[in-house]
Amino acid sequence: MQTVAVFRHQLFKRSEPFIADQAQQIQRFEMLYLGRERLGAAPPGAASLALSDRPAERPLGARLRQVLTRDARPYLRLLDGRRPDAIHAHFGVDAVYALPLAARLRAPLVATFHGYDATLSVSALLRAGKPSWVNYVLHRRELARRGAVFLCVSEFVRRRVIALGFPEARTRVHYIGVDVDAIRPRTPRRERPTVVHVARLVEKKGTADLIAAFARSLRVVPDAELLIVGEGPLEAALRRQVADLALSGAVCFLGALPHAEVVDLVARSWVLALPSVEARSGDAEGLGMVLLEAAASGVPVVASRHGGIPEVVQDGETGRLCAERDVDGLAAALTELLRDDRLRARMGDAARDRAERHFDLRRQSQALEAIYADVLGRSS
Repeated sequence: MQTVAVFRHQLFKRSEPFIADQAQQIQRFEMLYLGRERLGAAPPGAASLALSDRPAERPLGARLRQVLTRDARPYLRLLDGRRPDAIHAHFGVDAVYALPLAARLRAPLVATFHGYDATLSVSALLRAGKPSWVNYVLHRRELARRGAVFLCVSEFVRRRVIALGFPEARTRVHYIGVDVDAIRPRTPRRERPTVVHVARLVEKKGTADLIAAFARSLRVVPDAELLIVGEGPLEAALRRQVADLALSGAVCFLGALPHAEVVDLVARSWVLALPSVEARSGDAEGLGMVLLEAAASGVPVVASRHGGIPEVVQDGETGRLCAERDVDGLAAALTELLRDDRLRARMGDAARDRAERHFDLRRQSQALEAIYADVLGRSS
């Protein structure tokens, strides 16, 4: 059986369960996780290798040297003779680091673009001061030339990737999907009308707009609550906003939660809200996996007409879409859904049906297997 190495600098991040969820569905290939460091446990029975596992690679000098040079030799030593037949790197930044390794192994490279790697401006990438992001800017054209296929989590991301100079013929949309069998619609919902917002607390997630809109909805639905799941640099400012609007009894910051708890909370909520916006850096929403989880849970969504969101949320069918930064529109949509039981049920059922037809993880993983087979067939 041929082997595909799933390449990610930080393996098994709490915020990225979708990477392992996808890989664990693959049946036709042996999967090997490969990265710089592990931040969590590998799936049961899965093979995984991280540079941080090797004492010789742990010193700061060794780590910095690899980050600066993209040297493939530490990974070759880590593989210790194993030769993956293909490499699948998640995020464009990681893909430029996988390139030298793929060349040494003579293995085709598949790269998945998720969002910021397609939307952040060059100036924003360079201002961040991260050596890996600088290398991404320097070697992105090389990736475009040498990568076998470039997968994009939405059509929106695909358009952005092509605009960056990636070949259209080798750039395609591949929705990762969610396990719709494992995420079943659950009843009853929370007794109190609940809006849940799952997001890193950064500009592009539109959390400040949501809080402002929720304050207006609360005048009509006074027993409603807003649950904010996530952490980020804007948390202090958002907490001040909540206090200034006298919303402390209705808005709760839950911090980062384990993925299973997030899925359960979304399933029991009345509405999911994700009013994302384009940040000043250019950062935009590639798709938003929580949208797929809400759909599979039969939960309607209030979101912005932004990035890849309209590819999941159908306005008037599975939720409501508003213009970016439209606080009045957000408030009206939240109020409507919180007050109308039949509308929520209808939209939730439609969302579940759409998830089953278009975003089923097993079906999407079978499509990924076909992509691997095609890439390996062309490289043999």
